Amino acid sequence: MGMMAFVKEGQKQQAQKSYERMDNASVTVYQVEAFLLDGVPGLEEYQSALFAVFLLVYLVTFAGNLLILILVIRDRRLHTPMYFFLCNLSFVDIIIPTAIIPKLLAVLVANDKYISFAGCFVQMYAVLAFGSTEWFILLVMSFDRYVAIVKPLHYHVIINPGACVVLAGAAWGLGLLAPLLPIFIATKQPYCGSNKIVYCFCDYSSVVTLACADVTNAINIAFVFAMLVINISFFVVLWTYFRILTVTQKMAADDHRKAFSTCSSHLSVVVTYFLSTALVYIAVKIGTIPEYSRVIIGVFYYFLTPMLNPIIYTLRNEKIQLAAQKYLRLNLGLKAVFPQRVHSVTVF
Repeated sequence: MGMMAFVKEGQKQQAQKSYERMDNASVTVYQVEAFLLDGVPGLEEYQSALFAVFLLVYLVTFAGNLLILILVIRDRRLHTPMYFFLCNLSFVDIIIPTAIIPKLLAVLVANDKYISFAGCFVQMYAVLAFGSTEWFILLVMSFDRYVAIVKPLHYHVIINPGACVVLAGAAWGLGLLAPLLPIFIATKQPYCGSNKIVYCFCDYSSVVTLACADVTNAINIAFVFAMLVINISFFVVLWTYFRILTVTQKMAADDHRKAFSTCSSHLSVVVTYFLSTALVYIAVKIGTIPEYSRVIIGVFYYFLTPMLNPIIYTLRNEKIQLAAQKYLRLNLGLKAVFPQRVHSVTVF
């Protein structure tokens, strides 16, 4: 007989358990309807410090990406395809940590570790869906840079307002659809044993391995879907930058510098995402590393990269700095640190 899910005192309604009678009448399987988040296993004595760090990361991430959204919306100089796609990226970078950190903070500061069965899978879907969407948006942004540099005379014909909407819509649609099958398979598993998730949120592999069944196929299907999204996006991006590099080698030195400058931020973000994603999946496959190490690697992917994106895209971007000074009366004081300015390609 499996363990029944523990119920937190003080909740308005206790977690209910549905009973499913198997063919063998002497055996009863209990389906848990609440999970217990372990937070950051192995680092329980540092919960206060972790709370402060995660809260700071969330505030910086939220503020940085919100700043980009506000500036692009308000400044007409930023009403170009490149910044339109950057807005989509910033919006996703707000959603992903918002799906994870608030509950994680509650776990750390209030010991509120319980999450309902439905709430757990909603969180899981949000993380996977918007993570996939981010990859597709990065792919669309690389295509935009490709057309701007390789086919500059046709840029405004190919990347017109309608095309921008279609490309962004396709990125969102594919991203939101990608995890549906793995999530559906996961929800159909019998969860009749321990309800303790040894992670800081409802991570797919951490939840599915709690099922009282052979979940090898479920994990393999999810892994294949993830690899398709990540690898296809990454290698298409690499191809576009190979073509860009081939074209820019034939340009004059000044034009070559400008073309490379407008692409360097996006390429650095793509490489950061790919490396951090690779670390996450390597950590999943290597079962011998400490649990807190796996959580920290996941934190780097889900929390730090959304925080770094607005920094990467704005520190050396003259248009963003000028918009910030104009509309927010902020003197970012970045010229002394980064005296070299980055200029956009003339198609903008």
